[in-house]
Amino acid sequence: MRAALIQLCSGDDPAANLPVTRDLLREAAMGGAGLILTPEVTNCVSSSRARQRDVLRHEAGDETLAALRADAQAHGIWLVIGSLALKTDDPDGRFANRSFLIAPDGSIAARYDKIHMFDVNISPTETYAESSGYRPGAQAVVADTPIGRLGLSVCYDVRFAYLYRALAQAGAEILTVPAAFSPVTGAAHWETLLRARAIETGCYVFAPAQTGQNTPGRASYGHSLAVAPWGEVLVDAGTDPGVSFVDYDLAEVARARARVPALHHDRDFTGPA
Repeated sequence: MRAALIQLCSGDDPAANLPVTRDLLREAAMGGAGLILTPEVTNCVSSSRARQRDVLRHEAGDETLAALRADAQAHGIWLVIGSLALKTDDPDGRFANRSFLIAPDGSIAARYDKIHMFDVNISPTETYAESSGYRPGAQAVVADTPIGRLGLSVCYDVRFAYLYRALAQAGAEILTVPAAFSPVTGAAHWETLLRARAIETGCYVFAPAQTGQNTPGRASYGHSLAVAPWGEVLVDAGTDPGVSFVDYDLAEVARARARVPALHHDRDFTGPA
């Protein structure tokens, strides 16, 4: 089976981002991918809450979602829209950071709202407060498809190993980790974390990423990765936008788990005090 990771440099104008995404999706489909994945916040990368309020839409009215659903149907592919920034009806006005699995008939097969919010102080000049604009999800999601059982996640989730263990123990064979990783933390931790999640679970990890200077003052690390269940990096997309292909065999999941059956070795314990 063949998957494709789409690497984007999305800005803060969804209408401008959409044709770029659709062109790359078409390229991925023409290259034989049956599973195509886009990065986190495919529709809009912005640090401005005012800008987001102007350009974001509710799920039912989001043009990016509608267009990509139509493209999935037209190409007959499974599509993971890594996430879309969407308005909600929450009283506090916060947005959703929502990943979608789209079936080949264009229907929405699964939704996942990012659980862990990126609230960090990387340096005096680089801080993030995702929870000020986005409300966290609370439901982990595994979706069963003919091309593999997918465990959905988004970006900062990757630092919380218990989520991926739960996804794998619920049947996931492929973990999706779409991201818009900071260049600083990306250089230090991105590959290591993704390889660790693959090794711990015996899953494939597919991690499409944002890259480059998205908006003034907001850049992303790039390096979309595909990692095998034994921990080998199969694809590193570097820093240019584009499409990267990876051929995968779900039998490798069973082989890795048979060699180290750690998913069956949990033990209860007490403490620490």
